[in-house]
Amino acid sequence: MNRQAQAAVLFLTGGAILHAALTDLYLRYVKAGLQPLLVAAGVVLIATAVATVWYERQAARVSDGDDVVADAPARTDAPDQVGALAKVDAPADPHEHAHTDADADADADTHPHTHAHHEPRISWLLVLPLLALILVAPPALGSYSAMRTGTALQKQPWGFEDLPAGETVRLNLVDYAGRAAYDHGRSLDHRHIKIAGLLALDRDGTPYLVRMALSCCAADAQPVKIGLTGRIPPVLRPDSWLEVTGTYTAKQTKDPVNDGIIPFLDVTEVKPVKAPRDPYDESWNG
Repeated sequence: MNRQAQAAVLFLTGGAILHAALTDLYLRYVKAGLQPLLVAAGVVLIATAVATVWYERQAARVSDGDDVVADAPARTDAPDQVGALAKVDAPADPHEHAHTDADADADADTHPHTHAHHEPRISWLLVLPLLALILVAPPALGSYSAMRTGTALQKQPWGFEDLPAGETVRLNLVDYAGRAAYDHGRSLDHRHIKIAGLLALDRDGTPYLVRMALSCCAADAQPVKIGLTGRIPPVLRPDSWLEVTGTYTAKQTKDPVNDGIIPFLDVTEVKPVKAPRDPYDESWNG
């Protein structure tokens, strides 16, 4: 691709990154904390594209000026003009004409810059992924990925903060899972817990509340899972978001994918909720 086409692709790339970074679209790909870096990357790409176009136009103007200066003596040389007129008035010689054509071909070979070279149009297919990024919003990872990936709950946290006072406390899913698995529920006894998450079902139909945790981006996402027992609704739809109220139970199971711990929650109430702005759980630090 020539410089102008490269600048166009750079501009579209920067615009697509800015579009994703300034909307919630980027949350489908990376952690929320990376938004400033995405904005900076988009601005740099757009600035580079603008600078490329500006320098190309400046170079073209300088080149045109050099051509004018180089052609000036040929147009002001009177003897050459007289000779040219004499050649025009002279009778045509077919042999001389053939020789002139051959010379022209030789000049074309020795001066390739006089011919326009067109880049293959297939190179513009590079723009298609950018249009897909702008026009198509991919769904966040859901129950299918969660049930085929081992739980991220495989090492004990350093410690647990004291829970706020009150009979009912709202907890992050990762926080409850860590306390239930490694604190043996000591801070959870006799408390009603509210947790929101994505519903997933295993092959046996056992329901789990899931939150996908990111270390950096969606490519390294791992689920944290909580099994549900107790008063479970008879009809459950995978990938729906639920707010579950329940109490701690010592019941646990092993994740069949990586043998990680999956704690359970004894459910007393379930209600559907709207999916959060950020579908991934940022509280997990790996």
